[in-house]
Formats: sequence, structure tokens, C-alpha cells
Amino acid sequence: MNEDPAQPGQHPEHEDFHTRHAPMPIELPFDDEEASTDVDIKTQIIRFIATGALSAVFDFSLTYLLQEAFGAPFWLAKGCGFILGTTIAYLINRRWTFRAEPSTARFIAVVALYFVTFFVNIGLYNWLMHRWGTELFAVALAFCIAQGVATVINFVVQRAVIFKIR
Repeated sequence: MNEDPAQPGQHPEHEDFHTRHAPMPIELPFDDEEASTDVDIKTQIIRFIATGALSAVFDFSLTYLLQEAFGAPFWLAKGCGFILGTTIAYLINRRWTFRAEPSTARFIAVVALYFVTFFVNIGLYNWLMHRWGTELFAVALAFCIAQGVATVINFVVQRAVIFKIR
């Protein structure tokens, strides 16, 4: 067997087609533009909503699965869903919505914001669930209200404060 690493097909090639390396993960937003915080508010709102919708699908799916399939308490199911959804949202929003470079200070600020909205979201969801019951419509409505309140808080604070941090 030929052990020559330069033989085609043995290792992925780097963009210059000479340097060998492991495949790299795909980065959002799938273009080569430099990140910038100069995106207009209309574009940011549209992107934030699209990102939020995608994140909410993961959040709701995990929340509902944990409640229905595993009998998890409302607060625990929603907590796990919220963590998954907000993690996805932050990763996409940082790069695509606000077009910002990674920043330790910004990351710490986002963690603090998500800590606050985590309790707002879960507290409101838990409060509504105990009043409305566990029918799918009630679960979905409570989810949407809690998520909506957290989303508004997140967008306003991220746009006005967090993504102004360098």
C-alpha cells in the first residue's frame, strides 16, 4: 500500500490545493463578507426573526418532547429547550444578524442577558402552563408568549448594547 500523503484522495486538500488538513466546519452566513455592525435595522429585524423562528423550532421541539415523552416538569423542559434555542440563536445572530466578530466581552454580556431572559421566559411559561393546562394549544400559546417576551428583550438589548461592544 502506498503511504505517500500527497497521493490524491488520501487527505482533504486546503483551498490552495497543496496544504493538507482536516475538513473545516461551515461558517454562517455562507459568504466571505467581513463581519460588520453596520447592518440596517430592517435587515436585522428580519434576520433576527428568521433566526428566532429556527431556534424556536428546536426550543419547542425539545420542550414538548421532554414534557410528553419523558414527563419532565414544565420548568425543566422549558429550561432545556431555552438553552438549546438561545445557543443556536446566539451563534447565528452574532455572525449573520449583527455581523459581529467574536468578542469575549460581548459573549459575557450575552450570557448575562440570556441568564435574565432565561428566568423571564421560564417563569412566564411555567406561570401560564399552571393556569391554562397542558393541551397542545395551551402549550403552544404559553410557549409563544414566553418566547415573544424574551425575544423582544433580547433584540432590544443586543442591538442597543451588546453588539455595540468591541
